[in-house]
Amino acid sequence: MSTAPRLSIGLPVYNGEDYLAESLDALLGQSFGNFELIISDNASTDRTEEIGREYAKLDSRVRYVRQPVNIGCAPNHNYCVDVARGELFKWASDDDLYARDLLERCIEALDEHPEFVLSHSWTAMIDEKGVVTQALEYPLNTVSPHAAERFRSTLFAPGGDDDGAVIRTEVLRRVAPLDSYHHADRTIISELALHGPFHQVHDWLYFRRDHPGRSEHEHPTVRRRATNLDPKRADKLRHPMVRLLGEYVLGYVKAIRNAPISGAEKRECFRYLRQWMLNRAGNPAMGRMPVQAEAETGPREVSVVSVVAGQEGRVR
Repeated sequence: MSTAPRLSIGLPVYNGEDYLAESLDALLGQSFGNFELIISDNASTDRTEEIGREYAKLDSRVRYVRQPVNIGCAPNHNYCVDVARGELFKWASDDDLYARDLLERCIEALDEHPEFVLSHSWTAMIDEKGVVTQALEYPLNTVSPHAAERFRSTLFAPGGDDDGAVIRTEVLRRVAPLDSYHHADRTIISELALHGPFHQVHDWLYFRRDHPGRSEHEHPTVRRRATNLDPKRADKLRHPMVRLLGEYVLGYVKAIRNAPISGAEKRECFRYLRQWMLNRAGNPAMGRMPVQAEAETGPREVSVVSVVAGQEGRVR
């Protein structure tokens, strides 16, 4: 009988041949090694399948799965959670990089603090060649013992680091799965914050790659991104922006109603949600708090080569 790994890493991918091998090298070179790596290939048409199967042959921790048809971005992410065997879970991206001790330091924090539902590090932005362009520090207050304050922080402070967090699987399975609208991952993060505090490793261990092929660049407007996720949104009469706001609100309302918190905390969360909605609608009287504050930029002396496995000797 096989023993379940401590951690499951889910890597949903579609046509990721350009950077997939780099991402896999960074993950397989982690100082913490008790994990399974699930590559869920969403019926790619490039060399993604070849790369995925090759790594599965080289390392028994890699499980390559090819979807028979493109099931969509969100369902592919949810598939990884559904088949995960570990008590901890992390989503990974085919084009991002990870410092060798990212998993180790995140898991250490979760082991030391059972009240934390997830642990994540700071994020640094990198370019196509893996050179750091920005080192970011997000002013989140998701470590607060108060659920409403954590929820408020996910609404009004910038996010990004927490998307790549190590999460307790049983908590992740308690919240709503990833939906198929633009930035639906933020509603998952907000719902997780209602279940417990987050831990933030104050170091740049997650490297998010910005490149021309990233979906944000291929679909630069909210309308185009929404259409990419759901073709029905292409109908202008459906008012994609209004619909998107409605989906956010509905997701947040369900999260608050289902949260394991007191009635008083839920009412406080609804007050924050109302303020967020008015900010989104552009109400000047309620516009004192920004919809999303600027992330603080840290020092640029962050080197991918020195901290990420597999980067030594790469041509830049």
